[in-house]
Amino acid sequence: MDAARNTQVHGERAERSGSRIAVVTGAGSGIGRAVAVELLRSGWSVALAGRRPGTLEETAALAPGTDALVVRTDVARPQDVTALFAAVLGRHGRLDLLFNNAGTFGPGGVPVEELSYDAWRHVVDTNLNGAFLCAQAAYRQMKEQDPRGGRIINNGSVSAHTPRPRSAAYTATKHALTGLTKSLSLDGRPHGIAVSQIDIGNAATEMTAKMQSGVLQADGSTAPEPVMDAADVARTVRHMAELPLEANMQFVTVLATGMPFIGRG
Repeated sequence: MDAARNTQVHGERAERSGSRIAVVTGAGSGIGRAVAVELLRSGWSVALAGRRPGTLEETAALAPGTDALVVRTDVARPQDVTALFAAVLGRHGRLDLLFNNAGTFGPGGVPVEELSYDAWRHVVDTNLNGAFLCAQAAYRQMKEQDPRGGRIINNGSVSAHTPRPRSAAYTATKHALTGLTKSLSLDGRPHGIAVSQIDIGNAATEMTAKMQSGVLQADGSTAPEPVMDAADVARTVRHMAELPLEANMQFVTVLATGMPFIGRG
């Protein structure tokens, strides 16, 4: 059976079973874990991608009896991304959703003049290059599969709008991700590929734990900030994911209501 026919057969099987196929990167913790569990519990088949297989297995264990596929992936490595999507295609034959979530803040609190090139490059490779590689692989699959099309949701940040102090690398990548989202959204139209971005502020995860004890503010002071439950973000992502492809929530911002984002901070 040739590759094109194999893809069609698997796609027909997935369609008949009603299963929807998702890839979630950075699924071993935080937002990625919350979204993966939400999708699994809602009947999606989900490929859990991340650098640490042990934490991915822990994510899968939070939704027992569901269809989770663990794939060890460093999104900054093209060969890992190729292997991830090959594994999904081999198991399911199609892809309906990519949640492009893997990311890193980098060294926190480092003044820009002290930020090493290696640290800058690590953040760019993970947050921007990794998102591009995964989106490219998903786009190729969605364009060729039958029925064609699918959805890509990029995890932006409120830092795609307004930076925190001493966050040059992270902020630059999140602004760039907005441009990538717009470009992919435009290019995906003829192929039934909907691309959107969710900008998240102060979800309670390992990455934001210190916010409740105090973080640097724009005026130089240190102050605690409110956080929200990551499950609220996950429900928002699922709502975006389950829209018909004829509809798209292009940009969505979900944040802790009281965080210093709107206003003068």
